[in-house]
Amino acid sequence: MTDTAQAAKQQRPEEKEADHHPYYRPKDAATLILVDRSAPVPKVLVGKRHDKVVFMPGKFVFPGGRVDKSDHRVPVAAPISKELEANLLKGSPKITASRAQSLAIAAIREACEETGLCLGRKAGEAAPKLDGAWAPFTEAGLLPDPSGLFLIARAITPPGRVRRFDTRFFTADASTITHRVEGVIHPDAELVELVWVEIGSQPLADLHPMTRNVLGVLEKRLATGPLRHDAAVPFFHFYGGKMQKDMLGETQ
Repeated sequence: MTDTAQAAKQQRPEEKEADHHPYYRPKDAATLILVDRSAPVPKVLVGKRHDKVVFMPGKFVFPGGRVDKSDHRVPVAAPISKELEANLLKGSPKITASRAQSLAIAAIREACEETGLCLGRKAGEAAPKLDGAWAPFTEAGLLPDPSGLFLIARAITPPGRVRRFDTRFFTADASTITHRVEGVIHPDAELVELVWVEIGSQPLADLHPMTRNVLGVLEKRLATGPLRHDAAVPFFHFYGGKMQKDMLGETQ
């Protein structure tokens, strides 16, 4: 789970990571913010973490996590759009087009694993059988479909932390959810509750500050109408102990 979820933790005294570790290269990660725009005020999907987990107990988070090896190999119903690929290729370090797609795929996988909500499209009879984390797609006759994703922001955990993540924040409309896996959310799960909440509501005020920054970017983009790939994508990172905000492609 990441939600810069792990990309920049909200730290209580007992959870605070030391900030003097040797340099660790950030791990690629992805977060998915699902948006329901069927009402005048958009809603986003958040999950409440179990009270007894070590990391952010009882907090509301967005699904997300590290890129997995399977994300590079899994077949898809449709590739990411060329515009999304171009946004993901901006900045440094430079990545390949296949790595860019794997970031979007990771966001879909994490959302399905953590919430039971899967973004896919019907697969043909000759479609390969998927296993592991992707088994729910095969069971539903689907292949993952990242074609409807948009990049909202990128954020990197500050240097000096034991765990560092280079997280891309994606969003997708709730209408792209095509399958629900039952039993994923329960009292003993990592996420014990799923809630669609209006942007600006109280549960969102308790998010990690970096995630609130990203949500603010999303809110402004939603206010202008349908999401567009040509909107500026902010890049949050740290330099000299202070957070910096650039736009992808401008300074990297």
